[in-house]
Amino acid sequence: MAEAAGLRVHVYTSPHLVQFRERVRLAGSLVTEGELTGLLERVERRNEGKPITQFEATTAAALLAFSEVPADLCLVEVGLGGRFDATNVIDRPALSVITPVAHDHCEFLGNTIPEIAFEKAGVIKAGVPTVSAAQDSLARDVMEQVAWHAGAPLEIAGRDFFIESQGGEIEFRDGRGVLRLPGPVLPGAHQVANAGVAVAAARLLGFSQAPIAQGLQNAVWPARLQRITEGPLWDLVKAGGAQLWLDGAHNPHAIAAIVPTLNRLRAESGRPLHIVLGLLASKDAPKVLENLRGLQPFRLIVTDFSAPSAAKADSLAASAQGAGLAVETARSLTAAVEMALRTVEPAPIIVVCGSLYLAGELLRMAPPAWPA
Repeated sequence: MAEAAGLRVHVYTSPHLVQFRERVRLAGSLVTEGELTGLLERVERRNEGKPITQFEATTAAALLAFSEVPADLCLVEVGLGGRFDATNVIDRPALSVITPVAHDHCEFLGNTIPEIAFEKAGVIKAGVPTVSAAQDSLARDVMEQVAWHAGAPLEIAGRDFFIESQGGEIEFRDGRGVLRLPGPVLPGAHQVANAGVAVAAARLLGFSQAPIAQGLQNAVWPARLQRITEGPLWDLVKAGGAQLWLDGAHNPHAIAAIVPTLNRLRAESGRPLHIVLGLLASKDAPKVLENLRGLQPFRLIVTDFSAPSAAKADSLAASAQGAGLAVETARSLTAAVEMALRTVEPAPIIVVCGSLYLAGELLRMAPPAWPA
C-alpha cells in the first residue's frame, strides 16, 4: 500500500524462508549478500566481542542500513513478543500494529493470554496511535489498560473498525467512513481480517483509497496458502494431476486459521485432502493436531525435515495416534509427497504445513521465494 502511494519503503521481517537477506528490504529491493555481510561486520566490530544474539546483531545491521539509505517509511516486524524485543528500540514510531494474540513462544512470553498480551503490548508507545486485530477479551483488556496508561489512541478490529467480505470485495468501516475495496489477493478467509488491520493502519498513515486498493491486489507473501507450480516436487505432483499447496502455519492459531479455506478447496475441487505436517519440537503438537480435526476427513502424513530443532516424525506420529488420528510417517519432505501421491482416490490436494523451516525447505526447490 505504501509503495502504491509512491513511498520508498524499508522493511525488516523474520524469519527468512530461503535466503537470510530476505529479512532486509532497502527502499523496495532486497539487500544484497555483500551489503548485508558488510553491515554485520560493522556491527560485530562495534560490539567488540560483547554478548549478542543473532537477532540482535541482524536488527542492528538492518537499522544501520535504514539510517544510510533514504526512504519515507520503515516497516519493522517484531521478532518475539514486543516488550523486550530487539526491535523495540524506536521510542516514537509513526504507528504500532498488533496482530492476534495466541499461545506461542510460551517459554519466553508466558503461559496465559494476559501474560502474552502484556509482552505484545510493549510496542505501544506514549501518545502513538496503535491498531490491533480483533483479540480475545482477556488480551483486549490488557491492551486497553496499557494504551490508557501510555496515552496512546487504540483502534481495535470489531470495536473501532470493521471489515466484511462481500463476494470478491471487502467493505471497511471506521469512524472516518466506508471504503469498498477489492478482496485481498492473498487467499484465505483469515486474510480478510489481516487486510482490515492493514487498511486501518494505512488510514492512520493518511493513505487514500486508491493505493490501499492497489496494495491489497499486489501483495506478495510466500508460504501463505501458496500454490506451488514449479520445482521438482511440482514435477512429481503434476504428473498425477494433483495440487501442491504450502502454508507456513506453525502454531495452533495459524492452523485453525487455514482450516476453513482448506475445507473450501476440498469441497470445490472434489479432491481428497492430504496434509504433510512437520513441526518444531517447541510447538504444541497436541493442540495443532486437535485443530487439524476441523479438516475431517483428511489423510495425515508427518515428516522429518532438516531444521535442527525439528520434532521427529515418530514423535509426532505418537501424538497423532494418542489423539485418535490415523497417521503415516515419512523421512523427508520428498518422501512424504511421494507417499501422498500413492493413492487410489482422485488426485489429491497436498498441503505442506507446520513450520516455516519446512516451508523454506520446499521453497528452496521452487525459487524464487520473494520478488527481488
